[in-house]
Amino acid sequence: MHFSREAYLARIGYQGEVAADLATLKALHLHHCCAIAFENLDVLLGREISVDPGQIFSKLVTAGRGGYCYEQNGLFEQALADIGFEVRGLNARVLVSQPLDMPGRTHRLNLVELNGSRWIADVGFGGATLTAPLRLDDTTIQATPHGRYRLGRSGADFVLFVACGGQWHAQYRFDTTRLYPADDEMANFYTANWPGSHFRHHLLLALQHHNGERTGAVNQRITRHTPRESQQQQLDNNALYDALSGRFGLRLDDPHYGISREAFLAMMARLEAKAAR
Repeated sequence: MHFSREAYLARIGYQGEVAADLATLKALHLHHCCAIAFENLDVLLGREISVDPGQIFSKLVTAGRGGYCYEQNGLFEQALADIGFEVRGLNARVLVSQPLDMPGRTHRLNLVELNGSRWIADVGFGGATLTAPLRLDDTTIQATPHGRYRLGRSGADFVLFVACGGQWHAQYRFDTTRLYPADDEMANFYTANWPGSHFRHHLLLALQHHNGERTGAVNQRITRHTPRESQQQQLDNNALYDALSGRFGLRLDDPHYGISREAFLAMMARLEAKAAR
């Protein structure tokens, strides 16, 4: 299916005018993150993750599902390009729980060039997803609706940091080398299929909210983050299935991309058996 601007804007709940300007970029970035959940269900279900633009659109927009970075930022690139933005993909090396050196390039984001300035737009980094674009500037702290971020440098690379608990935590490092479709396909396949990938061993969900809160899940543990506190809740697998639609806004009834309760419970049983080994 080709990209439909009308369908995409309806999916993210945006009703304003759009133009290739900073106000639109910021508005779409926030609305996307608050409507389309980050999730890795298809990896755990053994389904192929496609980076074909038409299939991404079908899954995340038409079928009402979510996805991870290659899908989320692939869709956002389609939307921005359709509106007239100068946008292209980048790959990044994830640093969370890893040393600040050279892990593989397993994250996708977007670079937007607008009125002589460059911005990163990233709607697919799970619980720490940006909810506003960041100017490609390593000299200032930048506020978003869901926290403060800054860009540092490590050699020729930029490094994204998020403020948390009074400290700055590195998220990923990247340069501005152009990402080609073949790069996207290889990194996506590796991320979804490498036996050591955390996407293959844990259920991961995240959704941001317009009031500044975030909801996330790692396996059966759901966490609600507010600007002041975090609250955790442990769910059984039936309640967790209900939360997919109730808390994370996922449609589960599509003939191709839907997920039955039985398939979900079987998937969680496999995860639990693997963790018990």
